[in-house]
Amino acid sequence: MAQRILHDTPSLTISYSYADDWLYLDWHGKLDDESVMAGALKVLELLQQERCAKVLNDNTHVYGLWADAAKWGSDVFFPQLYAAGCRYFSWVHSAERYSQLSAELAVEQTAAGIIFMSFSNLSTASEWLRSM
Repeated sequence: MAQRILHDTPSLTISYSYADDWLYLDWHGKLDDESVMAGALKVLELLQQERCAKVLNDNTHVYGLWADAAKWGSDVFFPQLYAAGCRYFSWVHSAERYSQLSAELAVEQTAAGIIFMSFSNLSTASEWLRSM
């Protein structure tokens, strides 16, 4: 898959997929509120730069609780992401329960017009996003 890395930090690698026209977010390590919010703001910037409407959000390599960032995501970040052009958000959950709870909190409380789908594996999440 032809991808270009746009951003790389210890907690997040963001790539642009030429074939699929989406941002691929590969989160890794122990996440906390600060790392999630900083990464999310970078996602917003790069989504605007690449002008794509889809995000593949991979949490398979993360753990930790980030409930405050989840609330901020639902109230602030996701509406901004929608305004920037995001319409589809495919979310691959971590196997770690605290991270799952944080992700579920972010999505279930958002009023943004983004269509979210959650998955337990990357291949199914990718297939769904391609069909959108």
